[in-house]
Amino acid sequence: MKQLYRILPVVLSVGIFGCSNSSTPESTAAENPPAEGQEEFVSSLPDSAPVLKVATTGTMPPFSFQDDYGNMQGIDIDSIRALGEEEGFKVEFYKETWQNMFDTVESGSRDLAISGISYKDERDAKYGLSQPYFFNPAAIMYAKPELNINSLDDLQGKNISAMEGSKQVDQAQQMGKYNNFSTRTTAFLLYEDLMQGKVDAILHDLPILQYTAKNHPEQKVTIVPYEGQDNPSAQQVILMAKGNTELINKINDGITKLKAEGKFKEIEARWLGETTSPTASASATTEQAN
Repeated sequence: MKQLYRILPVVLSVGIFGCSNSSTPESTAAENPPAEGQEEFVSSLPDSAPVLKVATTGTMPPFSFQDDYGNMQGIDIDSIRALGEEEGFKVEFYKETWQNMFDTVESGSRDLAISGISYKDERDAKYGLSQPYFFNPAAIMYAKPELNINSLDDLQGKNISAMEGSKQVDQAQQMGKYNNFSTRTTAFLLYEDLMQGKVDAILHDLPILQYTAKNHPEQKVTIVPYEGQDNPSAQQVILMAKGNTELINKINDGITKLKAEGKFKEIEARWLGETTSPTASASATTEQAN
């Protein structure tokens, strides 16, 4: 049986999930002690350290989003900063739409992109991808208990939705036999459609659905992960330009070191709590109240 998460889904404003694009940095590595509204992260690197331009959505909690002052935060923000400290570079964040992240890296106007990006063969062929650094399985969220959804196959004949350009779109289309399929540009819009009864279920990354549910305790939802550790698309990667061997090697070297140090697990625990990574092959139903 698939592993289920019963979650009593801390209220996130629509603005957190809002989608916008900017050609100017949202936040940079801070050099001075933070004041109110200032970025809290302070790099230990010297002023002469190189600065990489990082594309990120800023609309995808818990991976990449903004605090009340517009500073970037989240799993991926902490991860790329930790990689920078390990490998000797600072980071400058640029808020982009999902598709623009890929376009700006390909054009060379950004050095890399990080924002819940899953491995896909098509991406590997077109871009330079890092080795995996985070287990990020796809999952289904639904609100009506009577639907009793345990797998993708149970979505047949139902109204479903996924985020535009995501792996879940490909998976849903391959499954087929749904009643209606739509896409949205942010996790919040997907969740809003589900709560308003416009769709029966939504598909997204498990950590994003968990974080969304945790931040809406007024609603009860069920979350069903359906990818295991052995599925390449359940692995999260950092995206760089094809052929940028020097940067790819530097990022991979940093990932290897931080994995050995347990740094990514530490970052994951900060944002998601001390939980055991779920797999789609679990033999029992797990109910979890947050």
